Amino acid sequence: MTDVVDVVVLGLGPGGEEVAGRLAQAGLEVVGIEGKLLGGECPYWGCVPSKMMIRAGNLLAEARRVPGMAGASTVTPDWTPVARRIRDEATDNWNDQVAVDRFVSKGGRFVRGWGRLDGPRRVVVGTDAYEARRAVVVSVGAKAWAPPIPGLAELAGTYWTNRDAIEADALPGSLVVLGGGAIGVELGQMFARFGTEVSIVEGAERLLAPEEPESATLVTEVLRGEGLELHTSASITAVHHDGGRFTLELDGDAPVSGERLLVATGRRPDLAAINAASIGVDEHAHGMAVDDHLRVTEGVWAVGDVTGVGAFTHVSMYQANIALRDILGEDPAPAEYRALPRVTFTDPEVGSVGLSEAAARAQGLAVRVGIYPVPESTRGWIHKVGNQGFIKLVEDTGRGVLVGATSAGPAGGEVLSMLTLAIHAEVPVARLRQMIYAYPTFHRAVEAALTDLVS
Repeated sequence: MTDVVDVVVLGLGPGGEEVAGRLAQAGLEVVGIEGKLLGGECPYWGCVPSKMMIRAGNLLAEARRVPGMAGASTVTPDWTPVARRIRDEATDNWNDQVAVDRFVSKGGRFVRGWGRLDGPRRVVVGTDAYEARRAVVVSVGAKAWAPPIPGLAELAGTYWTNRDAIEADALPGSLVVLGGGAIGVELGQMFARFGTEVSIVEGAERLLAPEEPESATLVTEVLRGEGLELHTSASITAVHHDGGRFTLELDGDAPVSGERLLVATGRRPDLAAINAASIGVDEHAHGMAVDDHLRVTEGVWAVGDVTGVGAFTHVSMYQANIALRDILGEDPAPAEYRALPRVTFTDPEVGSVGLSEAAARAQGLAVRVGIYPVPESTRGWIHKVGNQGFIKLVEDTGRGVLVGATSAGPAGGEVLSMLTLAIHAEVPVARLRQMIYAYPTFHRAVEAALTDLVS
């Protein structure tokens, strides 16, 4: 059977759902196809439940910092009811059937199944086919990726991905985290705060390798202070599992082992699974190349993780708005990512936007840097224990504007918002110095970092 409709949306993660719902509300005949849960990674495993679990771990840590807090230094709540309650709360707030009903109420037509492209304007689901008069929108997200380490592929299904970690009902006695990026350090710290012995193994020279070196130093010091075992510049020669423990063999170092292994080495779209070659896309690429209006080829748009721009819900939603307006012929402003924000939800948080100092210099920019430690600010002094952090600003002196910034510390992701605006709007540094910064706040440290740019 072949149905001809206006738009087919393949994959209903955050961006795909936004495109499909709003196009249906605009009066177009829209078919949305999803093989698993409508809403994608974010509400069921990523953004929502993981941050709720991290919040719970942070509360434990905060209580333990208070002298004499009713034995808080020794008492850890049982993981099982905590984890189940958080997942239940997240599911009550957002579940698949509610999302499906909402989409249908907007005029969309929902198809449950795994779709594959069959040329520029055709999608096949099982024995059914859907042809689009106006557009096919690809929003299939990405999957957890495992590196080609000897022995690891054979253990697929036994080690954890981030989804397995969120779904775990039992707290492991020990956990090895393969990967020191955002997911690895977030979940590693969270499990450690609930009582698991955690080791993080990272091949790069430092944790959070894409971030500023100061961010890596900060997070490393905090995690080591909390008892996590960290291995950077690690060359893993093999992975074993004896039925009880996972062991990572390291070249030139002692093996690292644990009851559970969490592989947190990034995510990649599976372009072969959707037959991307049928529209001329290299199925081995790390994403579908798109133009500044999210077009892949004639009649095909893509949004979200599948584009390879950034595996963030906010990127998916940003791209969705551009794509749907382009499909409607509204001539949206082209996509641009120079003020792309990201936050690692460790404690302290690490928020960053734009270029790092090294990236700015690599582009040939004349750079000036300002850094101010959060503990030296009034709010940092008030906060006391747990106040580690800093503000780092990267200025393009040729234009007199910020091109990058990091806000690390308590509420670092929230403080980042003003820096994102400054970079997005290209507010002159001179103008930022003329602003009034509320006292005593964490964001007031931005004013001090601007002053440091003078030196």
